[in-house]
Amino acid sequence: MSLAQVHYTSAAPGAEGSEGAAGRFTSVGPGVSGALLAEIEPLVRYELPGGVPDRPSDSELRSLPQAFGYAVLSDGSRLVARSAPVRDTGGGSDSGPGSGPGSRQGVRFHAHAVHLPPGVPLPGDRLPVEAWRSPLWVSTTPAGAIPDPLTLPPGPAAVSEGLDDFAVSRGPWLAAVLADLRRASEAEAAAGRPVVLVERQCADVARWLGLASVALPRESAERLTFTTYTRRPGGSAARVVGVGPEDAAAARAAGLRVHECAGQAPVAGTDDDVWATTAARIWRSRSPELFGEARELPGEPFAAGPLAVTALCAGIALGPDGRAAAAGWAADRPYALDAKRTGQLVEALTSPGIDDRTGPEFDAAGRLFGALEGRCPPSVTAPLAAMLVTEAVRGGNGSLELPRRDAFAGAEGAEVAERLGPEILTELADTAGSRSVARTVQLLRVARLLGVDGTDLLPGVVDRLAPALLAEAAEEEGERKGPESAPAFAPALLELLDEQFEVRTALLGALDRIAPRDPGAVARFLERVTLPFTGTQALPHLRMCAEVPGAMATLGGDRAAVWHRVLRAAGLSPFAEPLVLRTAVGLVWEDRAPKVEEARLLLDAATSDSHRAAGTWARLVDAALSASAAGTDEAAGLAHDLLRGYPAEIGGRERAGLLLLDLVRELRTGAPNPGWAERVRTLCARAEPVEPALRERAYAALVERLLAPDRPGAELYDFVHGDDPDLIAAYDRTARTEAVRTRLRTQPAYAADCFTVWTAHPHAGRTWPPVAAALLDEVLRPAVRAMSAEDVAEVEATVGRTGSSGRADAFRAWNRVSTLGRLGRRIAGRVRRG
Repeated sequence: MSLAQVHYTSAAPGAEGSEGAAGRFTSVGPGVSGALLAEIEPLVRYELPGGVPDRPSDSELRSLPQAFGYAVLSDGSRLVARSAPVRDTGGGSDSGPGSGPGSRQGVRFHAHAVHLPPGVPLPGDRLPVEAWRSPLWVSTTPAGAIPDPLTLPPGPAAVSEGLDDFAVSRGPWLAAVLADLRRASEAEAAAGRPVVLVERQCADVARWLGLASVALPRESAERLTFTTYTRRPGGSAARVVGVGPEDAAAARAAGLRVHECAGQAPVAGTDDDVWATTAARIWRSRSPELFGEARELPGEPFAAGPLAVTALCAGIALGPDGRAAAAGWAADRPYALDAKRTGQLVEALTSPGIDDRTGPEFDAAGRLFGALEGRCPPSVTAPLAAMLVTEAVRGGNGSLELPRRDAFAGAEGAEVAERLGPEILTELADTAGSRSVARTVQLLRVARLLGVDGTDLLPGVVDRLAPALLAEAAEEEGERKGPESAPAFAPALLELLDEQFEVRTALLGALDRIAPRDPGAVARFLERVTLPFTGTQALPHLRMCAEVPGAMATLGGDRAAVWHRVLRAAGLSPFAEPLVLRTAVGLVWEDRAPKVEEARLLLDAATSDSHRAAGTWARLVDAALSASAAGTDEAAGLAHDLLRGYPAEIGGRERAGLLLLDLVRELRTGAPNPGWAERVRTLCARAEPVEPALRERAYAALVERLLAPDRPGAELYDFVHGDDPDLIAAYDRTARTEAVRTRLRTQPAYAADCFTVWTAHPHAGRTWPPVAAALLDEVLRPAVRAMSAEDVAEVEATVGRTGSSGRADAFRAWNRVSTLGRLGRRIAGRVRRG
């Protein structure tokens, strides 16, 4: 069908009205409405670059840029147009004779456009950019009637002609520009700001669009609206615009994405758009036909995998990201390639000349091996297997997916084993360096895979591996602030234990030996990594560590019940294996001390020899000393039994603390050895830093006994003359308690005894006399005042019987002062009332 044409020319310089209008339409084809012309006019206008002379020469005129553009109009139709500078002939029209070769007349521009209705393609179903070379673009409005129909056949050559050389010349910019052009071609990019290409020649901008039209899918290329030249890129509605070098700074200042391809080559950087970097390598390899081949493979339009596979099979070298994309794509679709291309891909991936492989690339290669194994002959997959195990040994990639053991049957396996076996054994035998868990696991797996015998090294390897498991797991748990997931090495570790029975047996045994020393760490590890210890091995400590989370969850705060359940899980009696006591206590009470009743349960659950062998007696000591601070009487009884059961083990401040507790028990319930006060002072000093509550309990027990009427006189004498301010202060506090005051008021004999004691040592040091005097006046005197006359007489008689007649006289004198004082106060009160 005919395509409507539009011609537009600028006003002649100096013509009337030329300052107010840019130009006029000189010819409009059928079907182009006035509304569309209003849209078309700003699209075809042309602005000369800076520095053009008023009357340029013919060569200067030919060097001026031409604006070739493609736009989509509001009604869905499209416009392909070329605006070019032309010589102004001064004849009042944009055409006509009189423009000789050497003339230096003024410059105007002429625009020639072709209107494409919705759904109507260019002749030959060509892309718009392919029309930029067409010889049918004209620089004047045709004279007379416009030929009808006017078609726009394609140019004399395909658009790809000469693009290879251009792509090679623009190598430094190629990947970045293709990445931006791809993004600009996406449907959702219609409202985005344009990508700016800076070139000295506008034809080079068209060549960039030609590169993109070959690399992009057809529908993406058709969305790529453009203009090869403009002075105002910020105001353009096109997705891609070309500007000259003089306008690059303004475009960059406007915040546009600018590629200055006419200047110095950019510093090489990393582009994460693997599709674009692969497309750039294909163009630099002068193989644009590969884009069509890649589009025939399954995958998303801009997936890097199909393009990378096609490039590698064609012998084009790619970087690690491209190779990883190819391997990953082929691993997901092993059926998409025939045998020939599969072999080419494997050969390219395993080329010995590659020295920049990365972890993701090896992971993708491992997945590809798994997908091809069994589908392809061993001769195809053997290079992949060899590359993977070589990387596992030499590259240290601990997360690499390894081939199965039968992948190395035959000569290939023998060659790899001969090359890598000594390296594996040397590293496994190294005890000086620090080796990660993942690395050790990988070496053990590769050794078995290649048939390398490391039996002699296994005990030492396992003894180092077991604590490393706990340390690395704890470190990861600390970084993640919780036990939400298994350690990174867990999958490979479980595969190792599943593959190698001897390693599983040795490693579980080593962990079981570690558990009594740090049961909490082993229990936390087993919560995150489910080790297979359900076989015939005893493993009592591991079984206890695995049992404790469930026991804690179901039995809650009943630690005694949890302890019984955990101990049963061991399957061994603590009499037969004392270390299960240590593991159970460590699991249930961790770093805290048991309560005193729990400690009593532990003490009675096994013999002293068992606790001695397990070292759990120390936990019982902690329980007794911790409970003493709470004031429980059971702590003193526990301390007595511990001192009797572990006389050689308990020493230092712990022994002093327990002896102090035992002395408290004796002071309250028995007859302790002489020297009470001195023993309290000595034991408190040895137990330093002693708990304040324990010190107070000891002081209280001592002074309570000294305040009893049946205390030995020698003990009271030693106490008073010891002149210990802290002990005497404790005595003073206890004597002032309500219990003592009540006994004084109700028991005349007790009151007589206290009077005797508080008056018997008037010169015993500096601390006792004022305290005794205060007690007489502030504690005993109010009690005597409250007594009946008969009770007071009994007190006086008792003082005389137990002391002397002088002591009885002293009491009468002391009491008389009290009586006179009361009488004086009564008389004074009556006088005041009178």
